[in-house]
Parts: sequence; structure tokens; C-alpha cells
Amino acid sequence: MALDGIVIANLVKELQDSLAGGHISKISMPEKNELFLTVKNNARNYRLLISSDASLPLIYLTEQNKTAPLVAPGFCMLLRKHIGSGKITEIRQMGLERIIRIQTEQLNELGDLTQKRLYIELMGKYSNIIFTDMEDTIIDSMRHVPSHVSSLREVLPGRKWFLPDQLKKLDPLHMTDSQFLEAFRAAGNVPVPKALYTSLTGISPVVADELTALAGLDLRQDQGSLSDEDVLRLFRTVEHCMDRVKDGVFEPTMYLRKEIPQEFSSVRLNLFEADGYTAKAYDSVSLLLSDYYSLRDSAMKIRQKSADLRKVVTTALERSSRKLILQERQMKDTEKKDKFRVWGDLLNTYGYTLTGGEKELVCENYYDNNKEVRVPLDEQLSWSQNAKKYYDRYAKLKRTEEAVGAELVKTRQETEHLSSILTALDLATEESDLNQVKEELTEYRYIRRHLTGKKVKKPESRPLHFVSSDGFDIYVGKNNYQNEEITFKIASGSDWWFHAKGIPGSHVVVKCGQKELPDRTFEEAASLAAYYSKGRASEKVEVDYIQRRFVKKTTGGPPGFVIYHSNWSMMAKPRAEVGK
Repeated sequence: MALDGIVIANLVKELQDSLAGGHISKISMPEKNELFLTVKNNARNYRLLISSDASLPLIYLTEQNKTAPLVAPGFCMLLRKHIGSGKITEIRQMGLERIIRIQTEQLNELGDLTQKRLYIELMGKYSNIIFTDMEDTIIDSMRHVPSHVSSLREVLPGRKWFLPDQLKKLDPLHMTDSQFLEAFRAAGNVPVPKALYTSLTGISPVVADELTALAGLDLRQDQGSLSDEDVLRLFRTVEHCMDRVKDGVFEPTMYLRKEIPQEFSSVRLNLFEADGYTAKAYDSVSLLLSDYYSLRDSAMKIRQKSADLRKVVTTALERSSRKLILQERQMKDTEKKDKFRVWGDLLNTYGYTLTGGEKELVCENYYDNNKEVRVPLDEQLSWSQNAKKYYDRYAKLKRTEEAVGAELVKTRQETEHLSSILTALDLATEESDLNQVKEELTEYRYIRRHLTGKKVKKPESRPLHFVSSDGFDIYVGKNNYQNEEITFKIASGSDWWFHAKGIPGSHVVVKCGQKELPDRTFEEAASLAAYYSKGRASEKVEVDYIQRRFVKKTTGGPPGFVIYHSNWSMMAKPRAEVGK
């Protein structure tokens, strides 16, 4: 995550545009280390969430309201007393530091106009919210920091607010090429990106990587190996980026992989886009942060809740895979059975020529164009006993082939079924999806059902629905039950059906209503089938497509298992959305 100085600059611009001139109408602390301000400006209420939690410091505008506790904490009461109903006169960033200063003016108890400052420090474990007067004398803070906790700076009422020199780096918004060269060289013999983010304020590691690449430098190269010309080129790249920051030109973007948020930034990260991440652009950095943390939390909750189910499936799949390997090996051995039957027949035909004690019978094989064959013999047995031994081995292997063959079909089906369930867990986006997977595992006795005497209601979860660029409805199943539903209940015979070839994945159905599908809709449906499959991380996936009438359910097979013939295939790039 890159809540760096550039993202903060983006936030400050958005907050200044939205809140400056507005009046604070409500102050609360819904959670520990969390401040919630409601600001009325331009006939609209804005909600500002500020968190100084060491594990997740953040600030952004949100549409969601938060319930205040019945008893307000002391810091909240202090702010209500001093700046409740105050007017926000200025919101600014301290250089490119991760520090925001909100300045307010309001009438005090004597009716005099006073001004106060709220410093919001979003600096990891040092994060804090500090309330001061106009001389930066601390009135109070969210977290007190005495001298025995920090030797660099005390944060206590009556002390002065300042930023220690030891925490200061070179401000990239106001630097010369010679200052940059000096600070960059002083970083030590470390890789170029590290030298960049350790010497400049507000530059995160991911942005440092991006700037290094834009300057045409190797990310693994040590800064000590760069010439002054290389460093100057890097300075120009950083300077161009900072010019855009000073001009208020930002590109808030979230980067996702498998629909899970991985990174965000207020500058485009070409390295991430080249590495296969999905880029989602935003007009509002507050909306980006709100979506990022809600999506990430949702994905993490789904991942945690699916962990137990995933363990059940992987354990069963490993057991089934081991059984499959053993059975396939046994079937391989049975391929020798016909050889033993032929040897028995040849001994019955030519055995009379043997006198006893021979190690082999050399004769013509009338099953193979009278080619010469050598039949191994047990010297202690007669030719008839050797023939019986080969017939017995043939009969045993034949019985094994019949028994193992039937079991092999079941084991292969079980392995495919478990693989499809594992893919369904990867595709689950809601708790209801997990409930359907759990119900399927229970139905097939991988999980024991707890009997309560009441009729168990099957969990409901709806398949995904998209509309193609040409206006056709597209349905995507996220698990076997949903695949069954869209293929055999939602789809009609003339609709088109898609599935990634040879791998577990979603059924995709395009409702065409007797109309001819445009090529673009075929491509979009195939891209969805590729993305919602086990091959979603691949560059291209082969996808089968066929009219629904030719798709048949396998007899006695698990839900969503089908057979089809005479299909077409196409290569598709996995995409999670259509119409773009």
C-alpha cells in the first residue's frame, strides 16, 4: 500500500475543494484512535474519517455514517468545545510529508474570534492527531508521547508541535539538482529505488520503482554505479512528477489481481500494468481509498472464512489424486494381460515339442504373422503347468482391469469434482457463495451434516450477471450449483454456452433470444469464461463455445458436469468485466 506524500497531496486538494469554507457540525470518535467529522458546506454534508491507528492510518471522505459511542472520550469532548461549529479556513499538507494541517476559526467563550490547528500525522506507528493553537502549542492529542517513549519529540499538552530534523528528508517539491544529487549520493550504496525513497520525502517504494523505470534505469542497479548524468536524468523524471503534483494533476488508480486490491497510487504505475494487474481509475481519491479498504477487507474475510473449506477440499483432493495415480499404474500393468494369454495358447500348441527343463519356448506366433517369439518358462514346471500359470495371470489381470476400470472412472470424476470446488472457492465473492460450496461438500459427504430435526434450507446465491457491449445478457456461474442453474434453467436451447477448455471453471451463458450474436459479444463472453476459470492468471485461455441445446448433463455426475461435442474454440484474454 502506498499512502505516500503524493496520495496525501491528492487528498488535500480534494479536501480543500470540498471542505474549505465549511462549518464543522458534528465531531465523534466511533472507534479508538478514530475521529469522524461532519462538515456542512455548499448546502451539503461531508463526512471525514480520520484514523491514527498505527496499523492503518488513513483519512478520506466517505458517504457512510458511523454511530458515536454513548459516552464521548475526553479528546472528542475537547474538540467539541473548541472547534465544534468552527469554520474550516484552510487544509494544507506540510511539504510532501504525510502530515495534514486543518485550520479552523470560531468564537471562544468570550465571543472573540480564535483560530486552532489540527495536525493529522499519518506516519505508521508514529501516527497521531494533534490539536494546537496558532502558535503550535499542543492543547491535546489523540495519543500522548512522553520523553521516555520518544527522545526525538514529546507530544504532550503545553509542548510545541514540530517535526524532528531526524525525520526530515529532502522536499522534492522544492529542490535543486545539486541538492538532489547530494541527498541521493548520501543514501549509500543501495539500489536506486531505495536511494530515492530514503532520501526524498513522500516517495513510497512503489513510486520509487516507477520513477526509476521511467528514467530508464535498472531497478536492481546500485546508486553508486550511476554516473552524474544518470542521476540528473532521474532528477528530471522526479521533477516532472512533482510539477504535476504542484499543479494538482493526479491519477488515482487501484491495482487489482484476481479482483483483490493489491496497490493504489495517485500516479499511474506502468510497472504494475505491465505485470498483469488490472488498473481501475477513479475521479475521487477518497472513493478509491474507501473502495480499496472495503474490498480488501471483504476479500480477506472471504479468504479467512473459506480457509476451513479449502482445507477439506485440498485434503480430499490429495487423497483422490494419490488413489488416481495408483489406479492408473494398476491399469497400466493390465495392458500385459493379452501377452500372457497368447503365451498360454502357444504353449498349448507347441508344448508337446518340449522334453522338460527348458528355460524358454521358441516358436512362431500365429497371432502376429508367424513372427518368432520366445516364451519364458519355469524349468521346474511342465509345459502344461507353465501354460496354466500364464492363463491364471491373464485371468487375474483381466479381473483387475474390470474392477479398477470402474473405480478409475469414479476416481477421475471425484478428482475433477474436487478441482471444480477448489476453483469455486477461488471465485467466491460473497459469504452466500461459500455457503453453497459448503452445501455441496455436505451433499457429497466430505463434510458431516449436523442433524437438528429441522428441514435444511439450501443456501441461495445468485450467478453473476453482465450486459455485453451489444446489449446481450450474460450469466456466469461461480460454483457448480450456479453452473447447473444457468445452463439448465436460465439458458434456452438457442442460447450460447461457453467454458474454458479442459480446466475447471464457470459456465457462461449468453441469452440471445433467437438473434445472431455479434463477434464482439462472442469475444466478451469468452473473456469472462477465461477469467472465471482456473486459467484466469494466464495470458490467453482456450474457450469452447456451443449452442446450449448440444450441452448434456452427465448421467449420475455432480452438479454442473456436462458433455458436449462438435463445439468451436477460440483463444480469449481473461477479463473480469465486459463493455469496456
